[in-house]
Amino acid sequence: MPTRLAVEIRLVGDADHDAWLPLWQGYQRFYMTEIPAEVSATNWRRFLDPADPLHAALAWADGQAVGLVHWLYHRSSWTIGDYCYLEDLYIARDLRGQGVGRQLIDYVEAAARDSGCSKLYWLTHETNTMAMRLYARVAERSGFVQYAKAL
Repeated sequence: MPTRLAVEIRLVGDADHDAWLPLWQGYQRFYMTEIPAEVSATNWRRFLDPADPLHAALAWADGQAVGLVHWLYHRSSWTIGDYCYLEDLYIARDLRGQGVGRQLIDYVEAAARDSGCSKLYWLTHETNTMAMRLYARVAERSGFVQYAKAL
């Protein structure tokens, strides 16, 4: 049975930027992309704005940020309650497989339930097989295929 690392998960605050940024950059490297610094700075301001639908939390172990999660709420034409889209989930490379991802998903699920959401969903890349093993244990695969067009 894998070891489950005990973490404290909390919303980001003003003082957390320097802990969040290396994880955010690691996430980008994992997906072989580079998000402009201006976008990252805008994201950070949005996370701190209680009126913004974009949220962020960090998982902390022994005083170090070891994982991040970003999510947002949005309307749906299929339900009255909002949907919650878990947009980004990243765990420090050396701590993967220790339950941190599951705890972050559970945290967002609880926040979504508390906000009256009807559904929590997320996407992952088809090559992210380790994450997909976790996702298969905690959620149902929808069967939908995503198409995207940059604007």
